[in-house]
Amino acid sequence: MGRFTINGTCAPGFEVVAQAFAANFSERGEVGAAFCVVAQGQVVVDIWGGLADQRDARAWEHDTLVNVWSTTKGLTGIGLAMLVDRGRVAYDDKVADIWPEFAAHGKAEVTIAQLLSHQGGLTGFREPAGVEAFYDPEEAADRLARAEPFWAPGTQAGYHAISIGFLTDGLFRRIDGRSVRQFFAEELASYDIHLGLPDAQWHRHAPVIAPPAMSSEALAIELTPAQIAALANPPLDPLIANDPAWQEAQIPSANGFATARGIARLYDSFIAARSDPERALVSVRALEAATAVRFEGIDSVLGEPARWACGFLRNSNGAYGPNDSAFGHSGWGGSFGFADPERGWAVAYTMNRMGSDLIGDPRNLALVDALYKTAVRE
Repeated sequence: MGRFTINGTCAPGFEVVAQAFAANFSERGEVGAAFCVVAQGQVVVDIWGGLADQRDARAWEHDTLVNVWSTTKGLTGIGLAMLVDRGRVAYDDKVADIWPEFAAHGKAEVTIAQLLSHQGGLTGFREPAGVEAFYDPEEAADRLARAEPFWAPGTQAGYHAISIGFLTDGLFRRIDGRSVRQFFAEELASYDIHLGLPDAQWHRHAPVIAPPAMSSEALAIELTPAQIAALANPPLDPLIANDPAWQEAQIPSANGFATARGIARLYDSFIAARSDPERALVSVRALEAATAVRFEGIDSVLGEPARWACGFLRNSNGAYGPNDSAFGHSGWGGSFGFADPERGWAVAYTMNRMGSDLIGDPRNLALVDALYKTAVRE
């Protein structure tokens, strides 16, 4: 197999997507990657290629797992939406009614919807922290619950880059009795999505590759206290994703290991209620509640416009195609998963070479643009 050999299938009419995928290798520095599109339950694009590991020239396979960073957040959001759909909790419920310690420092009125849309003001730890603080999710959740917010909750939104995962996990444990990791393993196992990398799956994973001197701290130049907490306490070297301690941890915002096929299939099941209720993970009502815009404006951590839903980023600037109703989440370095309910599409991209563009990775743009060109021709 040559380095740029593309494997998999594209349904008739989607050939231009495979061409864009191949061009990512020949023109945009791709090393190993996969791209999958599911249209109303049918896989129409499922392609992969390149190298999973440059060190031994191991090929990227259909089942190669890779750390997808914040793409994990959307997957966690789907899990919580399933609890909402079951009547276990509602987005308008107050967090402190479920988690009394959370009420500290004026947070008693914060709703689950506000928390999941990054309005809670808990962007990270106030006290200096090392990466080992991320390896005890229960302690991390408790520290954040007791913390003073960086702003009055509900008055603004700022990206909770890592902390939102621990806060969501704290809620999960109190609502369901299981951690997010346990929920994934027991209820979403068929999607081949893992929170952390199980030892038994280590042979399938692709180590990440990152530009020199890339770190989370570089995402913001002049850091406010809230940005320091979110992005630089501690600053993350992206190569930490290759560290066994990171791979063993459960960080529901950042260390999901998945395939593009699994992510796309999960989003497809999430939006299936309108077309095929038999395979839908949630009802139309729960889907609409989960994806409703809860904040629209400038994100005070990212410094960019954002439209936040309950665990998801609603489409803006065409990141997820031309349709306003599209939603999902993207990961540091380039991965993404999203659904377009208007088209009935679920889309995912995974790769090992991380790009340095915070927004508008050229590989992302090429794939999404090519995909929607197929819609124009229909």
